[in-house]
Amino acid sequence: MGNKLFGTDGVRGVANQYPMTIKFAMNLAQACALRICTNRKKVAIAKDTRISCDMLEAALTAGFTAQGVDVLQIGVLPTPALTTVTENLGVDMSVMITASHNPFHDNGIKLIDAQGNKFSDDVTGKIEELIMQGEFPTNPDAIGKVFHNSEALSCYLAVVKSICQGESHPLKGLKIVVDCANGAFSDIMPQVFLELGAGVIRLSDVPDGYNINRDCGSQHIDNLLKTVKESHADIGIACDGDGDRIIVCDEHGQKIPTEQLIAFLAQYMKNSGLLNGRPVVSTILSNTGLDSFVESLGVAYYATKVGERYVIEKMKEVNSPIGGEESGHVVLGDYSKTGDALMVSLFLCLGLVKSSKKMSELFPVFRSEPFVFENIRFSSNDAVQNAINSSDVIGIVEKAKKAIEGQGRVVFRASGTEPLVRIWVGGKDEKLVNELSAEIIGTVLRLKN
Repeated sequence: MGNKLFGTDGVRGVANQYPMTIKFAMNLAQACALRICTNRKKVAIAKDTRISCDMLEAALTAGFTAQGVDVLQIGVLPTPALTTVTENLGVDMSVMITASHNPFHDNGIKLIDAQGNKFSDDVTGKIEELIMQGEFPTNPDAIGKVFHNSEALSCYLAVVKSICQGESHPLKGLKIVVDCANGAFSDIMPQVFLELGAGVIRLSDVPDGYNINRDCGSQHIDNLLKTVKESHADIGIACDGDGDRIIVCDEHGQKIPTEQLIAFLAQYMKNSGLLNGRPVVSTILSNTGLDSFVESLGVAYYATKVGERYVIEKMKEVNSPIGGEESGHVVLGDYSKTGDALMVSLFLCLGLVKSSKKMSELFPVFRSEPFVFENIRFSSNDAVQNAINSSDVIGIVEKAKKAIEGQGRVVFRASGTEPLVRIWVGGKDEKLVNELSAEIIGTVLRLKN
């Protein structure tokens, strides 16, 4: 099985270095053409605003058309917009060229199935195996064509505006600061808010190919917080380069934790008759106070492994309308296939206007319970594995889980991207949380030293 190159969100790396090269992109397209594009023989390609997207788009297009697959080039479009409209494009799959919140010199390729969902590990593994074989027979009588689609954005915006249920200016009187990360939402998000009646202050909305996510967007919010305070805005909103993450602050420039956003949206959906008794999903790193709050709404709460993909999988399994994770991915299951900064911020703004309150009066929605979160860095991933597989560490972690069972939880895991051991302990009893986390941290540090 493959998946040496595919992570949970596609293939990613430095543009013009393996695997983000034109040769790899062509091979990937040809492998997808042979493995996936066997029905309609058509694929859609969208991209964010980084300089290398045109290069990779050309390579992917060449690979698909060489295998007799027609290519629908959509241009710059946020990831959530592409996943939303894919099902109506008449394609076998879609490809999103983006490195999300990474700087401009990185890029990535996300594969999306005909229904707008991410491919499973099994499918990407088979695609990767085909790439590694390196042989792609071609037929001179079967060459695909290239088409351009300018309607995908309109289809997406129709879904977005359906949230307003026909109200023409539902955000009238609201003053919003929007940081677009110089990314795919730069020409979209501010305009939507303006059309819905809000006053908008735009930040980082002039992409030049190099400035995507540079000191702006969801990863760098200092300018957002400052601008909100200085302009006396009601709310600040930042997305990342491809628009699937959202960070929000109140009128005082105070960042709102993602689990508080999830709680607010769940409450708003219940009061609006949209929750309908369905559960809420987040990850094991969400504050344990969220569990109690969601249950107070009379619905079930599920905590998944860390990663938007696992949240979405559980949402589908239990028919959840709202889920998310701490990094800023928030998914509205009735409207989106993935995290969507525009849809989530619109829901949030509608709730804010209808409340007739200030953000600082609405948040926090629930009282956060005590927690300790510690990252311990090792010299290598092998050293991390030795630590987490140590009998001493396993024993102390299991002891802690039993001690806090029913009133909190313990998360102990290796980072998926760095040589780190992540330790998270949270629960109702602050003394117990501190004692258990200190025992685990101390045991890991002794192994490190």
